[in-house]
Amino acid sequence: MSTLLVEGGTVVTASGAQRADVLVDGEQVVALLAPGGPARPPEGCRRIDATGKLVVPGGIDVHTHMEMPFGGTRSADTFSSGTRAAAHGGTTTIVDFAIQPRGGSAREGLETWAARAEGHCAIDFGFHMILSDVTEPVLKEMPGLVDDGVTSFKLFMAYPGVFYSDDGQILRAMQTAAGCGALVMMHAENGIAIDVLVSQALARGAGDPRMHGETRPSVLEGEATHRAVVLAGVAGCPLYIVHLSATEALAEVAAARDAGRQVFAETCPQYLFLDEALMAAPGFEGAKYVCSPPIRARAHHEALWRGLGTGDLSVVSTDHCPFCMKDQKELGRGDFSKIPNGLPGVEHRMDLVYQGVVDGRLSLARWVELTSTAPARLFGMYPKKGSLLPGADADLVVYDPDRRHTLSASSHHMAVDYSAYEGTEVTGGVDVVVSRGEVVVEHGEFTGTEGHGRFVPRAPFGGLDVPARGPNAVGRP
Repeated sequence: MSTLLVEGGTVVTASGAQRADVLVDGEQVVALLAPGGPARPPEGCRRIDATGKLVVPGGIDVHTHMEMPFGGTRSADTFSSGTRAAAHGGTTTIVDFAIQPRGGSAREGLETWAARAEGHCAIDFGFHMILSDVTEPVLKEMPGLVDDGVTSFKLFMAYPGVFYSDDGQILRAMQTAAGCGALVMMHAENGIAIDVLVSQALARGAGDPRMHGETRPSVLEGEATHRAVVLAGVAGCPLYIVHLSATEALAEVAAARDAGRQVFAETCPQYLFLDEALMAAPGFEGAKYVCSPPIRARAHHEALWRGLGTGDLSVVSTDHCPFCMKDQKELGRGDFSKIPNGLPGVEHRMDLVYQGVVDGRLSLARWVELTSTAPARLFGMYPKKGSLLPGADADLVVYDPDRRHTLSASSHHMAVDYSAYEGTEVTGGVDVVVSRGEVVVEHGEFTGTEGHGRFVPRAPFGGLDVPARGPNAVGRP
């Protein structure tokens, strides 16, 4: 087995920072060594100089959609291209969403997505299961899927006729999840009310991209989040709100957590950096920014950053679901409801969240917690993932805190013809990425191999909380 020493850097984990060298043997971290100490690696060990840089656990993005069918097309990134792009951005594990076909079984959906991913991923991967048709046979499948390492199930309060589940179906799925150690993930928007607003807008001839945001007001996200929290309480089920974008929804999560409930939420970079005015760009340019929930006004941004600091928000994921402008987003010209919903972002998550450190909003430890350790803990991968403890998978990133670069479609590695963050200047950048002991990115070059990534079976949800007022919290203003 080959050995690797990452030396001279500052190791940052969710518990703090220290000067240390990281020794890797084969696919695992075996030790953190004192710099220049007596315990040194064997002859022939490959050395990576991390002087002046940070060494952090590999990023974990628990919300991606590779090769996802939507609106008559499919997201532009394959598991091959999407995981390469993720690696370039310092992410070493993704958890994607397998989809139960309506009228079919959940197991069938898992097998379809596994066939797409296996042998093609450059980094490790797992699956959540989207339940699009909650029936008695599907409920009976859930414990077996948990046994196989698929321990989280996503339900939708949006998209009637496609993914939508009513409150009774949601409650039954939550009760089953509570009984088999699963975590329920919820897309919390009131889809029934949204569909009324959409049909009314189209009836009066308002078909521009900006109407996507106007027909999905933040209060309907808050209402649905409240309902999800209530149903989870009735079922005794842990709840994870995906892609939270609004102050009203955040207030519901914060109240539940303050009451000691096992309620968690993620937000995404688009809700921290992108303004709703972008959807009103001239012509059809606003289609680039159509996602659900929609990007919101900057007042929501500030609340979300505070939520990341206090711990009311537990994770930053991307909801990476890219569609090219040409031939994909263009499907919605004249009818915003037909614009494929989704943004590219898997490559930029670590850098964008790091701007919270640059701006003094987050500590280094909190940056690691949000992008790696908390996702690993919540989704049954810790400490193999999300840590640099001896015995953990050797997933790590050498990160240059002083690098300055500009995000652009001309330089990104995602298979999409635009960047949602075009021209954004960021401080900090990836230097070297190691996945299970293999250097997969080095100084901007992909050095890994397609198919290196393995399926990660995840443990059942164990009741482990991410403290709302943990050691990295900065407190509410």
